[in-house]
Amino acid sequence: MTEANQAGDGAKKDHGVLYIGMDLGTSRTSVSASNGVRETVYSIVGYPKDVVAKKLLKKDVLFGKEALEKRLSLRMYKPLEKGVIKYTGEAMDQEAKANLQAAKDLIGEAIRLAKPRKDELVYCVIGAPAEASMKNREAIIEAARAHVDSVMLCSEPFSVAYGLDWLEDVLVIDIGAGTTDLCRMHGTMPEEADQVMFDIAGDAVDAELARRITETCHGAQFTIQMIKEIKERHGFVGDPAERCMVDLPVDGKPTTFDLTDQIRAACSILIDPIVKGLHKLVSTFDPEFQSKLKNRVLLAGGGSMVKGLDSAIEKAMRERLGGGKVLRIEEPIYGGANGALKIAHDMPAEFWEQLK
Repeated sequence: MTEANQAGDGAKKDHGVLYIGMDLGTSRTSVSASNGVRETVYSIVGYPKDVVAKKLLKKDVLFGKEALEKRLSLRMYKPLEKGVIKYTGEAMDQEAKANLQAAKDLIGEAIRLAKPRKDELVYCVIGAPAEASMKNREAIIEAARAHVDSVMLCSEPFSVAYGLDWLEDVLVIDIGAGTTDLCRMHGTMPEEADQVMFDIAGDAVDAELARRITETCHGAQFTIQMIKEIKERHGFVGDPAERCMVDLPVDGKPTTFDLTDQIRAACSILIDPIVKGLHKLVSTFDPEFQSKLKNRVLLAGGGSMVKGLDSAIEKAMRERLGGGKVLRIEEPIYGGANGALKIAHDMPAEFWEQLK
């Protein structure tokens, strides 16, 4: 875990504390708070392009769906790429600075959605990709610093497992938009050897679906946001419950396309790298516990909502690992945030106060 604090001696005992768990994602940012609030927002930030846009919108910054709806009037930023803040590993040029500001504003909006009272201290645990670089972790802490009194980072798959109290002999698959993270838990904090991360995730599925539609649906017009919505509504692997009929404009006229085969093929690109990652983590585990490990696989993250994915992974595990059992978590959108909130609650008060 990475830690930072700016409360210092100001963390007086007579203050109330709002604990927040945050899943800072490439596509969505979700928060669960100790006051019962749970909210999610698309990880998109928009700023008015000019004075006319500012007069029209009456806001300095827009987020999520509202930003998407008004995007023709906005300079748009998706500050996270593959689960981390973009450009932080490079020299901070103007674009990088604007992107970091967008990340700060996005975290601020997520904290605002949690409805902290003015008299409360805000202690926040943020889930980040398992293999995020130290430089990027520092960038996330810096982005959060203006909005919270104390902040900690933990790996996203660890927070999912912690939230469900599955801390021993379990494999977590967390499929986000930018990255898929795998982590094995064995009763201790996971180490580098316990984690696998790759960038075949939700955004890669979107790109593959867009490519297949371009190749097979001549003249169809679409945006990547439309592709994302098609995937979220119809995404599946295996045998479809029904054909996936979707209207797309052709020369301005709505035209119905059967996208069943394209959607199945695009979503199926998730399976092979996941099973390779599972194979690596199982085969390098203590031989006495390998069987237990592969029969306790948790499927989490927004990508886990692809219908039939749990069964498809199990089928591939039977072929390559001789068996396995995959359980899809009940709340994929809030699984990481719920776990991060539980971590925040379980940290002793003196631990928060000691953070520097």
